[in-house]
Amino acid sequence: MPTELVLREATSLDAHDVASVYLRARRAAPMPPAVHPDDDVRRWLAVRLQSDEVWVAEDDRAVVGYARLTEAWLDDLYVDPSRAGQGVGSALLDLAKSVRPDGFCLWVFESNAPARAFYARHGLLALERTDGSANEERTPDIKMAWPGAQPLAFLRGLIDEVDAQLGDLLARRAALTRAVQPLKADPTQRDLTREHQIAAALAVRAPALGAERIERIVHAIITESLDAART
Repeated sequence: MPTELVLREATSLDAHDVASVYLRARRAAPMPPAVHPDDDVRRWLAVRLQSDEVWVAEDDRAVVGYARLTEAWLDDLYVDPSRAGQGVGSALLDLAKSVRPDGFCLWVFESNAPARAFYARHGLLALERTDGSANEERTPDIKMAWPGAQPLAFLRGLIDEVDAQLGDLLARRAALTRAVQPLKADPTQRDLTREHQIAAALAVRAPALGAERIERIVHAIITESLDAART
């Protein structure tokens, strides 16, 4: 961290400088083009400064980087390209760790190899990869996390969130299975071809589990959903 660097909480007066850092840094990084015009970005960030926790890195009274945090996320960490590789990003990330000691997550584009390497060097874990269908740029991204002072508790908390979603999805799956049974010509017969297609599609979405494991999981879900539908 350069000795002349000052880290402080942002105010509404920093809105223009924060947006300028964002726009310059994003254009210089191996990231997909922004989908919003610059003026829209500036207006949006000005609003976020009013609601989110935003810290700026200031050098000789010029904003050279910033970090924007919400409750459990590091939503932005951008450094002006003119100050890349000079410790500004590390200082902001260390600050984020200090104000979120229980851990936080972030998203980084898969194409942004320098950012991914930076976060990995600072102890962040790569948790999952998406195909980008859920982000505005429609570009694959990676969820990373700093697990905080108690990594086991932090990661188990993330698992609990996923399990809650799984519970909701299993309930919906069982309800739909029950609704389908009266419409089938022979409710006692299983469509093994369709089950194989379902497993193959899920294996594409969860390649780490592999096709054989997914096949067994799908078989168990359908078996138990059918059993529940008959009771």
